[in-house]
Amino acid sequence: MDNVDTDQIIPARFLKATTKEGFGKNLFRDWRYEGDNEAKPKKEFVLNHQQYNGSILVAGKNFGCGSSREHAAWALADYGFSVVVSSFFADIFKNNALNNGVLPVQVSDAFMDKIFALQNDATLTINLEEQSIKIDNNCEEEHFEINHYKKTCLLNGYDDIDYLLSIKEEIEMFEKENQLS
Repeated sequence: MDNVDTDQIIPARFLKATTKEGFGKNLFRDWRYEGDNEAKPKKEFVLNHQQYNGSILVAGKNFGCGSSREHAAWALADYGFSVVVSSFFADIFKNNALNNGVLPVQVSDAFMDKIFALQNDATLTINLEEQSIKIDNNCEEEHFEINHYKKTCLLNGYDDIDYLLSIKEEIEMFEKENQLS
């Protein structure tokens, strides 16, 4: 589906918590359940089917548009998604995802069409180090862009503070070499 906004990802009425835990149960809440009744999942919603339980979410174009809601990335991660594939991401969502350990893989429209052409049989392999995505069924492959700093953080499980601590010796050496006399 195209143009999935952050309110569809995690509806505003579930934004009461200030920690990242627990948002996954309300991911796509209005699409997954009949009203507010978790006991009544909608049969037609894809994530309510066991065969679609993976760590990669394939989305339509313009995923994460709308309000700058970090909770959307929290909900995706808490649900178990580590990657979202789309042919376009809203910039704020993309940064929120990266800051919360969710890799947004932006592919061309043509590559997206190839994934969707396989219907529900497509399996994907994401290689962050090589910055590639491969459709396992037909070995089609495409490379994606990612900021070097964010790539380093994702590969090492760093947040911003962890990254700074990882280069602490370099920072100390720089300070020592550039002290004012």
